[in-house]
Amino acid sequence: MKTLVDDRKRKNKDSWLTVDGLLVYFPYDYIYPEQYAYMLELKRALDAKGHGLLEMPSGTGKTISLLSLIVAYMIQHPHHVRKLIYCSRTVPEIEKVLEELKNLINYYEKCHGEKPNITGLVLSSRKNLCIHPEVSREREGKLVDGKCHSLTASYIRERHERDSSISVCQFYEGFNREGKESMLPYGIYTMDDLKQYGADRNWCPYFLSRFAIIHAEIVVYSYHYLLDPKIAEVVSKELNKEAVVVFDEAHNIDNVCIDSLSVKITRRTIDKSAQALQQLEKTVAQIREEDANRLTVEYEQLVEGLKEAQVARETDMILGNPILPDEVLNEVVPGNIRNAEHFLGFLKRFVEYIKTRLRIQHVVQESPAGFLKDVASKVCIERKPLRFCASRLSSLLRTLEIPDPSNYASLTLITHLATLVSTYTKGFTIIIEPFDDKTPTVSNPILHFSLQKINLLVDKQTSLCSTQLLGATKNNGEAFSIILLKIFLNLFFESTLSPLDMYPKILDFNPVVMSSFTMTLARPCILPMIVSKGSDQVAISSKYETREDVAVIRNYGQLLVEIAGCVPDGVVCFFTSYLYLESVVGAWYDQGVVANLQRRKLLFIETQDSAETSFALVNFIKACESGRGAVLLSVARGKVSEGVDFEQHLGRAVLMLGIPYVYTQSRILKARLDYLRDQFQIRENDFLTFDAMRHAAQCVGRALRGKTDYGIMIFADKRFSRADKRTKLPRWIQEHLKDSLTNLSTEEAVQICKRWLRQMAQPFTREDQLGVSLLTLQQLQSQEQQEKIEKRVIQK
Repeated sequence: MKTLVDDRKRKNKDSWLTVDGLLVYFPYDYIYPEQYAYMLELKRALDAKGHGLLEMPSGTGKTISLLSLIVAYMIQHPHHVRKLIYCSRTVPEIEKVLEELKNLINYYEKCHGEKPNITGLVLSSRKNLCIHPEVSREREGKLVDGKCHSLTASYIRERHERDSSISVCQFYEGFNREGKESMLPYGIYTMDDLKQYGADRNWCPYFLSRFAIIHAEIVVYSYHYLLDPKIAEVVSKELNKEAVVVFDEAHNIDNVCIDSLSVKITRRTIDKSAQALQQLEKTVAQIREEDANRLTVEYEQLVEGLKEAQVARETDMILGNPILPDEVLNEVVPGNIRNAEHFLGFLKRFVEYIKTRLRIQHVVQESPAGFLKDVASKVCIERKPLRFCASRLSSLLRTLEIPDPSNYASLTLITHLATLVSTYTKGFTIIIEPFDDKTPTVSNPILHFSLQKINLLVDKQTSLCSTQLLGATKNNGEAFSIILLKIFLNLFFESTLSPLDMYPKILDFNPVVMSSFTMTLARPCILPMIVSKGSDQVAISSKYETREDVAVIRNYGQLLVEIAGCVPDGVVCFFTSYLYLESVVGAWYDQGVVANLQRRKLLFIETQDSAETSFALVNFIKACESGRGAVLLSVARGKVSEGVDFEQHLGRAVLMLGIPYVYTQSRILKARLDYLRDQFQIRENDFLTFDAMRHAAQCVGRALRGKTDYGIMIFADKRFSRADKRTKLPRWIQEHLKDSLTNLSTEEAVQICKRWLRQMAQPFTREDQLGVSLLTLQQLQSQEQQEKIEKRVIQK
C-alpha cells in the first residue's frame, strides 16, 4: 500500500481529491456537495479515534463516500486503521456495498496500474454460500444448516473414515485439507465470487469466508454477526483493535440489540421441550447400554473445564448458544449437571418450574434476581448450574451425535433463558402474562425475558449485546471508531431532545462527531404533502378512535384510487400494521374500492409470509416494467419498508396511511418506556413519536433513491400537519413541505400531483445539475466551493 502513497506522478491529477489533507480517490467524474461534507466529518471522527454519528439523505451516495474515505485512510495511515467492518441489514444491501467497493479498487488499479494490497469479502449464512448440489437446493436456512451439520460434524467424518458409504461434504473436506493453510489473493469477493472461487478449488465458500475474515482488511456482513451474542463470539471475536466499525442505516439498531438478547417462552415451547427431554432420556439410556465410554469421556472433559467442551463451533452456530463472559468460561461445569442423566433431570425440574409459572391469571413483572430467588426456593435450583445450561446441552447433543440439533430448538430456547437470566441480572426484566396483548380473551400464557438497557459501547466485562467486541479496547485507553450511518433521522423534538441526541442516550455511548447533512437539488424532485381530509371534508386519521370509521376507510380508499389513476407506473402504500391492512382491505372489498383500484393498476399485497411477499414483489416489478403499473400495499416495519428500494418508475408515489405508532399496550414496551424515563429522563411521548416518525420517514423515503429520481410522498393523517409531528420529519423533506401542502383534501392533492408530474416530465440533463447539486472534481478543489460545503453541515 505504501507504493500508492509515494506515487505522486499520476497520469491524471483529476482522479483524486483532498479531504482535510487526506488524499482520496473517488471513482466518479462528479461528486455531490454533501458527499464531500460527509467525508470531512468522517475523517474528523477517524482522527479523533472516537465514535461518530452521521445522518445523510437517501440517494446521496453515502456508501461510496464512506468507502473512498476509509480505504484512503487505511492506505495512508495503516497503523491507525487496519480493518473495516461494514455492517448492513439485508443481502441486497450487502451486495451493493461490495459492488461499490469493487469499483473503487478497480479505480485504484486504473490510476496506478496495480490494485492495493487489500482483501475485502462478505460473510453470510450457509444458505447464501453453500455450493453442495443437494444441500443448496433447500430454501430454508435451518434446513441448510441441519444438512450441512449432518455432512460436516466431526463424528460423521469419523464414521466416514471407517465406512466410505457414509456421505460427507466434499467441499468441506477439500477446504479442511488445503484451504486452512492458504490465503485469499488480494481483491474484493462478492458471494458469487466466493462460490466460484470455492467451486474451482473444491473448497466450501462458507468456511473459507469464516477463516478469511480474520486476515481480510474489509469485511461486510449483517448486523447480527456483530451484535448478536449467539453469533458474534464465533465470527467476530478476532476483531483488530485498529478497526473501524460501520453500522449502515442504523435507525433500528436499538431494536436489533434488544431482539438479540430477549427470549419469549410460550406453553407450546414448554410442551415441545418436555417431548425433547423424553427423547434425550431414551437416547442417553440407549447410549449407556451400547457405548458407555462415550458419555464417560464427555464427563471427564467437563471436569477439566468448559472450554474443552466447546470445540465444535459449527454446532454452536446452528444452535445459537449464548456466549458467556470470561469469568464463567474459566469455571468448571458444576458437578450436579456433569452427568448426562443428572443434567436431564435438572432440566426437567426447570421446565416444570417454568410450566407452573405460566399458570397465572394476572400479569407478573419481576427482576432476574427475584426470578432466581423464586427458582431456588421452589425447586432448589441454584444460579451457578443455570449459567451452564446452554453450553451443557450443546455438549450433550454433540456427544449423542444428534443428526439435526435444530429439532431441539424449543429446549435450546429454555437453556438460553436459564443461561441469560443467571448471567445478566441488571438491565433486564421478566414479564409473565396470561394472554397475548392482541388476543386478551384467549388464554395463551407467555414469559418474556426482555433487555431494557443497551450498552453498545462499554467495557467487555459488563457489556450486554455482544458489543463487548466494540468496546473491548477501552481498558487500554483506546476505542474503535463506530460510525452510525442513518437515513431519514432529522427528527427534531420540541423539547431539548433530537434524534441525534436520542441515539447516544438509548445506546449509551458518547460520539465525538454528530452531524446532519441536507440534500442539494437542482429541481424540486420530491413532492411531500399532508392529506388531512377526504373529498367529503371528513378528517382522516389512523388513531384508535377513528381508524375503523367507515368514512375514514372510504376516504383512504378514494385517495389511493385517485393517486393510482393520475400517477404512472408504481405506487406503494404503507399501513401502520398488518392487522390494520387486513381490516381496511376487507372493508375496501365491500365498498368497491378494490374493484376501482384494479381497473387502474394491478394490486399486490405484502403479507407476513416472506415467500408470498417476495413473489408479490417480483410480480409488482414485472407489472411496472411492462408499463401496466401496479399498486403495492405494505406495512411499516415490514420487509418492504426496511429492505426494498423503489427506484425510478417502481415508486413514483408513496403513501403513508396513518402514523405508525408501535402497539402501546405491549407490557414489554411499557417496561422499556419506564426504564428510559427513569434512567435517561426520556419522556414516553417523545420516544413513541420519535419511533413512529423514524419509521414513517423510512417508508416515504422509498420514493427517492437518487437526485435524478423523483417521487410523491403523501402523509395521509391529519396529525401530520401538527407542528409537533411535522417538525420531526427529516429536514430535507421539511424544506419542500410548504405550508400550502400541509392541510390538503383528496381532490386538492390529486390536482397538485398532476401539475407537478407534468413539470417532472420535462427534460432534465446533467448540465442542469452542474455547479448546483453536482460538481466536477476540479470545481470541488476550489477553496471557495469547499468553504460553502462546510457551512452546509449541521453540527449538533
